[in-house]
Amino acid sequence: MYNKNIKLVIAILIFGYSVFQFTEGNIGNGIMYILLSLIFVFFYFKNEFILLAFLRLRKQDFDGAKKWLGKIKNPSSALVKKQEGYYNYLLGIMDSQSNMNNAEKHFKKAISLGLSMDHDLAMAKLNLAGIAFSKRRPQEAKQLLNEAQKLDKRNMLTDQIKMMKQNMKKAQGPTPHYGNRQMRRR
Repeated sequence: MYNKNIKLVIAILIFGYSVFQFTEGNIGNGIMYILLSLIFVFFYFKNEFILLAFLRLRKQDFDGAKKWLGKIKNPSSALVKKQEGYYNYLLGIMDSQSNMNNAEKHFKKAISLGLSMDHDLAMAKLNLAGIAFSKRRPQEAKQLLNEAQKLDKRNMLTDQIKMMKQNMKKAQGPTPHYGNRQMRRR
């Protein structure tokens, strides 16, 4: 809604007015204005449109999430670095349903900008591993899968990682096993 710097200016102005209310003896008003300024500080660190897009994604409403993310104009100047990472993370999740090239671009940008939660970073790397595997880059896929497994400390993605490893083994095909037999020379 507002640029990140405008949110800070509004929070400082409201906080200044709360101090004025305290000096006038209006303690209740001062407390209320402090709480109001904290809302703007919260929205400085957590963008309201990204939060609304996350809520839409939880309901599997990709169109609604895209609508909320579309309201963010010029994300590099309107968002804090981590918020921009989550912006790209959400775009990557939505694009992974239809456009793998865009999804890969968004996930890589999200990882480079940084994500706050380890499981979000693990999910991004898991998605990148799937994209790399589908593009026939198995070494990169294995590396990303191992990184995702290390980041998944709460074992939230264990089933998906196992399934991806099984799919990778199936795609590589069976390895020939000769046992202890030696080949005869003639």
